[in-house]
Amino acid sequence: MALDSGTISESHSGAPAVAAPIAQRVPVERVHHGDVFVDHYEWLRDKENPDVLAYLEAENAYAEARTAHLGALREKIFGEIKARTKETDLSVPTRLGDYWYYSRSYEGKQYGVHCRCPIATDAEGIDEWTPPPLDAQTEVAGEEVLLDSNELAEGQEFFALGAFSISHDGNLLAYSVDTTGDERYVLRFKDLRTGELLSDEIVGTAPGATWSLDGSHVFYQTVDESWRPDTVWRHRLGSTDPDTKVFHEPDERYWVSIGASRSEKYLMIWLGSKITSEGWVLESDNPEGEFRVLLPRREGVEYSAEHAVIGGADRFLILHNDVVDGAKAENFVLAEAPVDDPSNLTTLIGHRDDVRLEDIDCFRDHLVLSYRREALTRIAVWPLTESGYGERRELGFDLELFAVGVGSNPEWTQPTLRIGLTSFITPMQVFDYVPATGELLLRKEQPVLGGYDANDYEQHRDWAVAEDGTRIPISLVRKKGADTGTPAPLLLYGYGSYEASIDPSFSVARLSLLDRGVVFAVAHVRGGGEMGRLWYEHGKTLRKKNTFTDFVSCARQLIDTGVTTADRMVADGGSAGGLLVGAVANMAPELFAGILANVPFVDPLTSILDPSLPLTVIEWDEWGNPLADKDVYEYMKSYAPYENVEAKDYPAILAITSLNDTRVLYVEPAKWIAALRATATGDAPLLLKTEMSAGHGGVSGRYEKWREVAFEFAWMLDTVGLAEV
Repeated sequence: MALDSGTISESHSGAPAVAAPIAQRVPVERVHHGDVFVDHYEWLRDKENPDVLAYLEAENAYAEARTAHLGALREKIFGEIKARTKETDLSVPTRLGDYWYYSRSYEGKQYGVHCRCPIATDAEGIDEWTPPPLDAQTEVAGEEVLLDSNELAEGQEFFALGAFSISHDGNLLAYSVDTTGDERYVLRFKDLRTGELLSDEIVGTAPGATWSLDGSHVFYQTVDESWRPDTVWRHRLGSTDPDTKVFHEPDERYWVSIGASRSEKYLMIWLGSKITSEGWVLESDNPEGEFRVLLPRREGVEYSAEHAVIGGADRFLILHNDVVDGAKAENFVLAEAPVDDPSNLTTLIGHRDDVRLEDIDCFRDHLVLSYRREALTRIAVWPLTESGYGERRELGFDLELFAVGVGSNPEWTQPTLRIGLTSFITPMQVFDYVPATGELLLRKEQPVLGGYDANDYEQHRDWAVAEDGTRIPISLVRKKGADTGTPAPLLLYGYGSYEASIDPSFSVARLSLLDRGVVFAVAHVRGGGEMGRLWYEHGKTLRKKNTFTDFVSCARQLIDTGVTTADRMVADGGSAGGLLVGAVANMAPELFAGILANVPFVDPLTSILDPSLPLTVIEWDEWGNPLADKDVYEYMKSYAPYENVEAKDYPAILAITSLNDTRVLYVEPAKWIAALRATATGDAPLLLKTEMSAGHGGVSGRYEKWREVAFEFAWMLDTVGLAEV
């Protein structure tokens, strides 16, 4: 039997009392390093078992019953998101070859439509670089619909577009689709001159596709049984011969990818673990040639490379964190090297403790450097001259908090740079920067309907002090005019893994919280990358607990400064951020009214102990290897949310997962909620919601995503006592 008899839960915030599913306990012993752990819910791993599916459906029914009283609020929030969104719209056109490329969205349709139109020329036949003033409501002269995702998704419960790659001559399209959520795609090809779908079809690919220079071949990746991209293949268009394996990486710690330099001169294969990388290059006009290693891998050394022409000579510009002047360049340096001797490195930009170099983009006439300083992203443009390098110029913006990044810039020779700028209160702005003049030309701002005014909201930075004295940045956004002397309901978001940075970004949906008086805050905890590489290093492996204690320190700071109170604060995290909020639920449940956990990684030790599971081996550099190292095993067990569930009062918890997720398996939150329900004291509702036909990213389609957000927001508002607002 999957379920024991349910217990009757007390009602919460007006919800009717309903019976909670109680999962059967089936003890399974796990023994490592002399430690015996009895796992009563491991049987939930087998999703082919009808009892497992029945249990998940029972949990869904329970979650729906316990939140049924929020139906009107969910519909209201969904309506607010919809009303603020310009549903029929188009992106800023991007120039490539003879066309402007852009995507359209249409009212009532879930997915985007990819289009292009010819580049108009002036009387002298000189191509213009100013995007055409396209109108979303009217027809465009010469417009071609390249791919309509709505047609591809018709009849499917789930749809995701993977590859979308145009050949260099603009005649062919390679695209791939996933209709189950398991991130294995079917790659197809379309002749854009005739609209004909070619007979070539490749099943089971990773999402990308890269064309050779002449369009005769396409390179793609496949994954191994653990969903690790491990092999690059070459397919000759129109050929029925077996595709050629051009690269295979047997080491399970490494992911493999393939792309091309912006100059189109080189194809590049990249492989990387969490701490080591290696690149292979091949001239793109010789697609059947042999790739050669750029710099041989060395454990603990990461690098990336781009092709540039400096003073008339071909160079590779290489970002790396190797030893420079006797010290490891933790935050990376930028070097150049001749293409025929990449190991002959000359440092261009040295190491700084307060600046994390992140990327270099190369164009014919300028370089673009992306980096991070004071927990904010920055970009600088570096002109190229006949003799070498000009003077670097950092782009400045009059915002306390912001995120800026390089946009779509496919042309090697383009005289403009497409960038995007946003903040918590600034809808995404798309600019073209002109390096020759310093002009910053606004091409579009994300439309927000209903009279949105950024001046009605405010954002600022606060700092918490961690247990070891480290200052932890907190970003906050709220509506102006609120009584700041009165504690407000607050949603505290965190992630803190993989050096991922949670940068300021605008959200139309979030306005539904802000307008109800909710403060949104981000705890920029260690394990992320906001403050440089050491910020990441100090929140991983045997220092992972810093991630959790930092979050707790941020929560206490928000309470101590009167921004909120414990009974009005909800913690929010997804994937590895779900591990964060799951661990915090055990460590400091008294600080939160609720925990919102999306596809949460809450059974990390079980997963990382099993190298047969998807993505486990490559994760050992992030978490440590508990199979081989007893200290790692004991450390992970000391913080794993599932294994540390105790008989104490927990906040209300909503865990959302997907049956077909290949990154964080549904079984993790299923086991976690089952253990909590059997062990926790108190009457706070513990809910599990499983999407039965989705993957790691949740449901597909914009309207379905809005409904999912409305479900989460309504639950959050109910948890802090604002369900009627």
